[in-house]
Amino acid sequence: MATGELLHDAAQALARRLADEFQVYRFVEAVTLSGSRTSGIETDACSDIDLCIYSDDGTFPLAERQAIIARLGGASRASLGLTFWGDGDVWFDALTGFEVDAVYSSKHWIEEALERSLHRYQPAGGYSTCVWHTVRNAQILFDRGGWFGRLRQAWSDQPYPPELRRAIIAHNLPVLRAIIPSYRFNVEKCLARGDLIFMNNEITWLLASYFDVLFAFNNVPHPGAKRLLEHAVRLCPRRPPNLEQHVTKVLRLAGLGDPAVLAAIDDLVDGLEELVKGEQGLAD
Repeated sequence: MATGELLHDAAQALARRLADEFQVYRFVEAVTLSGSRTSGIETDACSDIDLCIYSDDGTFPLAERQAIIARLGGASRASLGLTFWGDGDVWFDALTGFEVDAVYSSKHWIEEALERSLHRYQPAGGYSTCVWHTVRNAQILFDRGGWFGRLRQAWSDQPYPPELRRAIIAHNLPVLRAIIPSYRFNVEKCLARGDLIFMNNEITWLLASYFDVLFAFNNVPHPGAKRLLEHAVRLCPRRPPNLEQHVTKVLRLAGLGDPAVLAAIDDLVDGLEELVKGEQGLAD
């Protein structure tokens, strides 16, 4: 068996052992595996094990979480009880070396997020449909009463809503450069001021909105921030010519603080606007 397959099997085995531990607690409704290990692209040495543990209120006593890790052999390094991006733990499993990222979420939070996207068609400034992608592609490791399976069937196993597609494009396309406070306009001001920190912040958000439009245009739920170019090439049959080269050029010039980044942004956005304008009604 190839090394990649062995690593995949070992990661799956650890994820299932963790799910077995979590499901002992009666308040846990479901445990799912997501992230790169369910994304359809090849994992690598940096790929972690992304677990989501669902309960009614999203809480899980920290002492019990520490006990689970200890029972499975401990951690070589751990950051537990994190609250920076929601309640979660990150640790490196001492026996296998795998990085584990566990998030503790309430059922209500995930239901509300899907409601906003798939029923109310509310876009965001980038990453509008990441929750939908996560639920749709998650591997169910434990589902006590079938709640997660019903959630996926009700909300996620459906065609891309055309109303949501139009809303995401209408929200994210103009902010690239069409309006005065666009990301491109702000990059130009940053260059004049020599403010490279804020300029690179604007580049980050420009790309977030750019890819939000591209995935929506292709009727593809957004796969998340990591390895976006790989996902775009794999999932988006309709995309601007030379996408990878244009994105790489923008990032390289932005890092140098080179004024030529403005022309590179224009080339990048030109391709996306032409793509969208080719479908009547989307760019109005």
